[in-house]
Amino acid sequence: MERRVNRVVLGLLLGLSLILGSWILLGRAVLAAPANSSINLSKQPVITVTVHLGDEAGALNFEPSQLKFEAGRRYQLHLVNDSPTKHYFTAKDFADGIWSQKVDTGGVEVKGAIHDIEVRSQAYADWVFVPVRSGHYGLRCVVPGHTEAGMVGEIEILGQVF
Repeated sequence: MERRVNRVVLGLLLGLSLILGSWILLGRAVLAAPANSSINLSKQPVITVTVHLGDEAGALNFEPSQLKFEAGRRYQLHLVNDSPTKHYFTAKDFADGIWSQKVDTGGVEVKGAIHDIEVRSQAYADWVFVPVRSGHYGLRCVVPGHTEAGMVGEIEILGQVF
């Protein structure tokens, strides 16, 4: 009798593991593609958008300062800083509405949640991501005095993946 109970419990645990494993894989598939698509978004061609943080003369601006992205498309945001000072690309709410695949810079690839990127003088960074949630999001440089001097912008995500 005890062996039978052990087998039943073992069977239930195995079944539960399979169900949980399927849910985890399904969650990854949702991030990889919209529900009505079989396309893996992490493998689709990337659309490159270049943003300059300041310029050689020391201007405190983003160029362009208005960015639009379409949910479900894969982008590479090429952030270039030609200015004599460091700048930040800070847009926390925007970062919460995207799936970040990676950030490449200086021979280093960073993965995981990204909320802002510091780009040092004469440097660049490439942020690869897929927008998943529509909305309007503020953009700013958090170096003291830069936001106040007008180093701000707006990001819009059109559409929705989920």
